[in-house]
Amino acid sequence: MKKLALLFIGFALSNSLNAQEEAHVLDVKKLPSVQLKDMDGKSVNTSALGFDGPVVISFWATWCSPCKRELNTIHDLYESWQEETGVNLVAVSIDDTKTSAQVSPYVNSKMWDYLVLMDPNGDFKRAMGVNNVPHTFLIDAEGNIVYSHNNYAPGDEEKLFEEIKKIAKPKSK
Repeated sequence: MKKLALLFIGFALSNSLNAQEEAHVLDVKKLPSVQLKDMDGKSVNTSALGFDGPVVISFWATWCSPCKRELNTIHDLYESWQEETGVNLVAVSIDDTKTSAQVSPYVNSKMWDYLVLMDPNGDFKRAMGVNNVPHTFLIDAEGNIVYSHNNYAPGDEEKLFEEIKKIAKPKSK
């Protein structure tokens, strides 16, 4: 009987872990409205980014090596991603006043084609429930958060692109 009980507990725990792993895909909520500034100092409301298709929002910082690896890897693929899906990427820097001066030189040196927003006080980061970076979200055309991923390992960009393709409208040729 003990073996059966342990088997049942093990099965329940494994199902619980699988449900937690998939929760980042199934937990849907709306993109919050927060005022941020772009690199030119222009105000941008996060809930009104004005993009037609899917939007990837990636929280990053200049001091975060995995963040930079993720965004640089996506940069290499971004043009083909846009052609196929119409996706747009918004890189949200959480650099504070000590490191925010490094954002523009870094972005310009890498020639990122992304909208880069500054969140020096962490208002948007808190509203999105981001505890550490990199943290990447996928937003559908209605402003719903449909996918979330924390941290970065090579190959994560492929999973992200698969999620983008699931919600992208087919592009006419």
